[in-house]
Amino acid sequence: MNRQEAWELLNEFTKNQNLIRHMLAVEAGMRAYARRFGQDEELWGVVGLIHDFDYERYPNIGPDGHPLKGAEILRERGVDEEIVRAVLAHAPKVTGVQPETLMEKALLAVDELTGLIVAVALVRPSKDIRDVKVKSVKKKWKEKSFAAGVDRAEIEEAAEALGVELWEHVGVVLEAMKGIASELGLDGVRA
Repeated sequence: MNRQEAWELLNEFTKNQNLIRHMLAVEAGMRAYARRFGQDEELWGVVGLIHDFDYERYPNIGPDGHPLKGAEILRERGVDEEIVRAVLAHAPKVTGVQPETLMEKALLAVDELTGLIVAVALVRPSKDIRDVKVKSVKKKWKEKSFAAGVDRAEIEEAAEALGVELWEHVGVVLEAMKGIASELGLDGVRA
């Protein structure tokens, strides 16, 4: 599956702009890590782009919902098992598939973090992610009521499994997201 096929699949199943932006953010983070680790940027980007493609149609996280339904659809369409497994491994508590490869670990580490970074950008007066610094994320990290749905422990564990110090990890993902600020709707236009 190439990026264009992934984009078409995502758009076939997802209409919610915020969910599409989330997947674009994860794609950017995955591409950054692929470059960092000398891996296949296209493959890692595709995994980031489609990891939640089924969520809008099948929001029940479990046996007949996300991401198991997505994995079933990917297999029906002949998508490479390496991609299917990565999608399953980003929700190990639901699927039982533990992240083993560097790509799978990166997806788990990047996925949850993007939501926190978006929240930090949105509370800035400029609404521009390019104004966000790692120290801004660190400050909001400590406020447990801020973006309370973000599982900080999962991010910490996933960064450790990836072999990247937590705040360095935040910096990698933040910089990747800054590179696509307008696609994420975080370029200050909404301020």
